[in-house]
Amino acid sequence: MMQEALLAGLPEIGVTLTPAQTDTLCRFGAALLEQNKVMNLTAITDPDAVARLHFLDCIALLGAAELRGKSLIDVGCGAGFPGVPLKIAAPDIRLTLLDSLGKRTDWLRGLLPALGVDAEIITARAEQAVVTRREQYDVATSRAVARLPMLCELCLPYLKVGGVFLAMKGEAAAAEAAEASRAVQLLGGELDGLYEYPVDGTVHRVVRIRKVRPTPAPYPRQFAKIKKSPL
Repeated sequence: MMQEALLAGLPEIGVTLTPAQTDTLCRFGAALLEQNKVMNLTAITDPDAVARLHFLDCIALLGAAELRGKSLIDVGCGAGFPGVPLKIAAPDIRLTLLDSLGKRTDWLRGLLPALGVDAEIITARAEQAVVTRREQYDVATSRAVARLPMLCELCLPYLKVGGVFLAMKGEAAAAEAAEASRAVQLLGGELDGLYEYPVDGTVHRVVRIRKVRPTPAPYPRQFAKIKKSPL
């Protein structure tokens, strides 16, 4: 089931987990599926698919950049992806989970201590929470479905100069990277290529963006403006 699928897929992404880490991931997956009966957390409800399409997909980011020992903010974390699997796989990550939906963050606040997963959890919109957290993180991640120019404006302001934004994208990653090139430059970033990795027989892609200079003070704008007029 979930554990077997997880263990079978780890060699393909070049990650090794201890039995305790595997157990914690599976407990997280079981809690996710149980809570999903009363709350919309995931469209993936098969335990094997949770292991492949959630856990392996997220843990593979360990190969995209140096994350161990870094401060990482997961913007729009939803049910905790990719931040929670990354923290379980690399416990020395200093994890912040950010989401605007209180039901999700309340669930994570109740669950993660029981799993022994230490994370700061913030309930706020990304463009609002950044006011007190600007340029404080080594890494920002997002698995959100928004187009990359919008995600860049929401995520890059959180990064220190020298940090990296990892945007999890699908087949359209290269096209979205090209579309976001102007936004990346305006926001103090620099495109650093795509990271590709196999999951469940398909190639998944991450757009890697380096922060090379401070993000100008006017950004991020209010979300209505971001949505209406992407950079």
